Amino acid sequence: MAHLLIIDDDPDLLSEKVCHIFPAPAHRVEVAYTGAEGLQRLAVALPDVVLLDLRLPDQSGLDVLRSIRQIDARIPVVFVTLARSADAAIEAMKQGAYDYLLKPLDMQKLDRVLGEALKVARLMREPAVVAETPPSNDLPGEAIVGCCPAMEEVYKAIGRVADQGFPVLITGESGTGKELVARAIYQHGSRAKAPFLALNCAAIPEQLLESELFGHEKGAFTGADRRRIGKFEQCHGGTIFLDEIGDMPLTTQTKILRLLQEQAFERVGGNETIRTDVRLIAATHRDLKAWSADGKFRPDLYYRVGVFSIHLPPLRERGDDLKLLVQYFLRCYNRELGREVQQVAPETLQRLQSYAWPGNIRELQNILKQALLRATGTVLLPAFLSLPEGAGETRAVSPRAPAVEAFIRERIEANSSDLYAETHLWLDQILLPLVLEHTGGIQRQAATFLGIGRQTLRQRLRELGLTAAHAADQAEENGQG
Repeated sequence: MAHLLIIDDDPDLLSEKVCHIFPAPAHRVEVAYTGAEGLQRLAVALPDVVLLDLRLPDQSGLDVLRSIRQIDARIPVVFVTLARSADAAIEAMKQGAYDYLLKPLDMQKLDRVLGEALKVARLMREPAVVAETPPSNDLPGEAIVGCCPAMEEVYKAIGRVADQGFPVLITGESGTGKELVARAIYQHGSRAKAPFLALNCAAIPEQLLESELFGHEKGAFTGADRRRIGKFEQCHGGTIFLDEIGDMPLTTQTKILRLLQEQAFERVGGNETIRTDVRLIAATHRDLKAWSADGKFRPDLYYRVGVFSIHLPPLRERGDDLKLLVQYFLRCYNRELGREVQQVAPETLQRLQSYAWPGNIRELQNILKQALLRATGTVLLPAFLSLPEGAGETRAVSPRAPAVEAFIRERIEANSSDLYAETHLWLDQILLPLVLEHTGGIQRQAATFLGIGRQTLRQRLRELGLTAAHAADQAEENGQG
């Protein structure tokens, strides 16, 4: 349920539109006609989002914003006003407003902004609980569930780093729960009462990402009709989570590096130095060390953001954690979907355990939610699962796994002094030909599959004596393409 508070001396049209987007009784929309009344309502019950007029009968909306931030700086405040002064919008954003909308309101924009603000509110307020076993039904929020050795190390790492101020880099495959770990670090840290903003670097077009982070001046580029305040300026004193930082353009990486070094930056198209105090938590599914070697990521930035790293293991390597996660998600989705599935049939669990989960926890959530929608009765049966064709044999896709273990044991018994390099060499002799076979020998595509640079792939092929190359690649290498 969303709880929204409107502070406006003429709220009729606004409240009508908000109630249309968030109807009762599923949601709660309150109205206050003065700044003082609005602050009194906040003292009784904190709303998820505040919609605030800039001009109120008793005081300025900016004064009310400052008071709200003293009560709880995590509440997103969206200004809604007739005032079209650019200075007012800029000042509101500099003081920490979430957004600034002009009357008459566009319903689609109002819907989008409120939806995003509620998501931000949820990220800051819902506890990212660390739990070795599935929490009880009355425990709120999301949980990082698991007790395998790798997850125990993750819990220890969160505890060690939460109260520190330096950057943290969270690594792991897509869908392993990196944002949840970022929220746990934020919520257990000294900035837990300050704002938390999350941004996916891979989801924002390259030409807009720098403006989103650092803001821009009027006229900085086509369409920049007014100054914009960026996230780093807006989130002063708080924490910013940059997901998929490995996909950030090199030009933007340069400005991030300076921000980490000096806590200062300029808006796009400007020369005024802006000072800020923001903690950075970053995440990526990329191998940033390899990407740095290939020139895709600045090495100096890699060492800055990687002051402290936390690695999340893929689901396929977490053993019995899968069973714990299934139990936890069933509890969550029973409530959400109105189901009463209490047990998982042994055959169902066996099928789930035999699958490799390339999409990790995110894929598990999706499969379980679909299964509950199909389920009848109180037992989750194999027929309700929508696993990919042949999923029961997916884990056996690695018939070479016993061979890998045999090779390692053989080298240990031979008293190898370079086992790490020998194992990687042996694996590459299997991996690279298989990928090249799949791409028809096109090294460019093979490098993309492997997540490495083409030069790195070529060098590795030469080291292994594997010289076969696609004609197009060969021509480019010889300077003919």
